[in-house]
Amino acid sequence: MTTAHSPIRVGIIGVGNWARHGHLRVLTLLPQYHLQAVYSERRERAEAAASEYAISQVADSVDALVNNPEVDLVVVLNTAPQHEKTVRAAIAAGKDVYCEWPLTTTTADSEHLLHLAKDAGVRHIVGLQRRHAPHNRYLQDLLQQGYVGKVRSVRMHVSMNYFQALRPNALRWTAPEENFSSVIAIYAGHFLDMLFTATGWPVKVSGLMVNQFPKVTIKETGEVLDSTAPDQLVLSGMLEDGGVISIHIEGGKRNGSGVQIDITGDQGDLKISNRSAFGDVGDDYVIEGAHGDNLPLQALPLPASYERLPESTLPSAVLELAELYYVYAQDVVDGSHGAATFEDAVRLHRLLDAARDGHRTPLK
Repeated sequence: MTTAHSPIRVGIIGVGNWARHGHLRVLTLLPQYHLQAVYSERRERAEAAASEYAISQVADSVDALVNNPEVDLVVVLNTAPQHEKTVRAAIAAGKDVYCEWPLTTTTADSEHLLHLAKDAGVRHIVGLQRRHAPHNRYLQDLLQQGYVGKVRSVRMHVSMNYFQALRPNALRWTAPEENFSSVIAIYAGHFLDMLFTATGWPVKVSGLMVNQFPKVTIKETGEVLDSTAPDQLVLSGMLEDGGVISIHIEGGKRNGSGVQIDITGDQGDLKISNRSAFGDVGDDYVIEGAHGDNLPLQALPLPASYERLPESTLPSAVLELAELYYVYAQDVVDGSHGAATFEDAVRLHRLLDAARDGHRTPLK
């Protein structure tokens, strides 16, 4: 059992690319955590992770890991179609549980997990880490402090080079729509949550999803797969106070990809940009603004008070993940609920359902 003075003992389920690139490095960086146990369907991956990150226990099964009395927090990092069953097992074992986004492949399954977690009285966290990033907390404060006045419009464009018609074998599971693992399910989910945490959530939307890559070729083998998953999302709508939103998210952009956000208010403007939608070392968000009329945008450097992680050389996308773990560790100590939860995941599922269905109002 963890206390305010002991690290949270973590059991990892799934040792894929993001687990290795992100979670294991973050949990090693933060002193609030201790990597206790690991499980993978491919035992050699679990053993390699255990060796590299000094994890003392390699579990033989999901059930063995979730029922391990030395594990406080189960972290679910296998593929999206496996999440529901794995999270359910953790909840049944009475364990606090972190699950990557997407929580599950359907809204109904995610709603069911939320109910199970509430009934069991366990803490639940979903991997929507971008809302907790320093730039987004700063943006939220600027808006709440009235930097732009009343928000009149919000425009966001997010694009990335990958998720093209030619994909590595590691992304073959993104092609079937039923896996809910497309660029829209994953990236739109992350960026919509990030944006609306800062601006407030829309009360009505109209959306369009398009698949422009109906055939996907696997780079390593030349195998051609049918792809039914969308790779473009166009979303328009309205915020509660009347601000208009316009959002375009697309995969497979050959050049000039990244993130551009423009927020127009009745007293000023903000622009948020990043050359990368994922974020390597040095791919940091730039916030520019002007408060007044017909003025040039000026850089608004991130105040040092928004930095709270230990020094490291980790990529910016990985540091965003560290922010979520930082907030959750503080929640455990304080009894607070700052980290993104299954409730946030369900709200995001419903928003994406509305976009897929074309039009749904209201969203509340």
